[in-house]
Amino acid sequence: MNHKIVRLSPGLYFVATPIGTARDITLRALDVLASADVIAAEDTRSMRKLLEIHGVPLGDRPLIAYHDHSGAGARARLMEDLAAGKSVAYASEAGMPMIADPGYDLSRAAAEAGHLVTAAPGASAALCALTLAGLPTNAFFFAGFLPNATVARRKRLEELANIPGTLVIYESPKRIEASLVDMAEVLGNREAALCRELTKKFEEVRRAPLPELATSVVERPVKGEIVMLIDRQREATVSEADLEADLRAALKDHSVKDAAAMVAEAHGEPRRKIYQQALQIARES
Repeated sequence: MNHKIVRLSPGLYFVATPIGTARDITLRALDVLASADVIAAEDTRSMRKLLEIHGVPLGDRPLIAYHDHSGAGARARLMEDLAAGKSVAYASEAGMPMIADPGYDLSRAAAEAGHLVTAAPGASAALCALTLAGLPTNAFFFAGFLPNATVARRKRLEELANIPGTLVIYESPKRIEASLVDMAEVLGNREAALCRELTKKFEEVRRAPLPELATSVVERPVKGEIVMLIDRQREATVSEADLEADLRAALKDHSVKDAAAMVAEAHGEPRRKIYQQALQIARES
């Protein structure tokens, strides 16, 4: 057993849980889970299993479900426990609470009420992927999950396009194929990494430019939880005048779509951006 009972001050303790391998939990996290008066969890079944694996007895302590769909009722219950001077440990299903997981409203309410809010930090899929991707980590932007709908997803990618840092995006295996197509068209030929099932048996990292990754998931579909890392926009290697000249030349013998695709690929520019330029030239002509 790697835990001990410690005296916790009254307050809210956010506890990081493993993103895959159960042994990635910290000793302090086990101490907090063993000592808290109340345990709240995004998934109570996962929490019971984690406690069992690490030999942490729940005893007669309450284990309360708290997630995005539990509403104000469960939060009010936890706020009552805090007001009564109890220590409350909260853990999302995997990783750090509030990092694309529930917890924000609870954290805000507890802080505004004057309660201690602290954390036992640990595993995070975003940070784990950053260490494996082979992309710059001096500046990065966590964008969470992209919208489901194509139009909304592309609009969001356009908003992210000029951020001067590595982009970190969570995605599901059901949407990754469509998302990668949109990423390639909106963001262009950027270097990227697809990280999946981190710390688990079938962990995999695919490193390639976005168009190649889009092709790879068609040829070799992926399963499991996915983190996408995308390099920042690099300085343009071709002038706007040269782009326009190449587009005008390509449009003499090709459709707008084909001309844009050819020029975008030749210069490593976002296909969507070049298509818009080609469309404007065609209208003017």
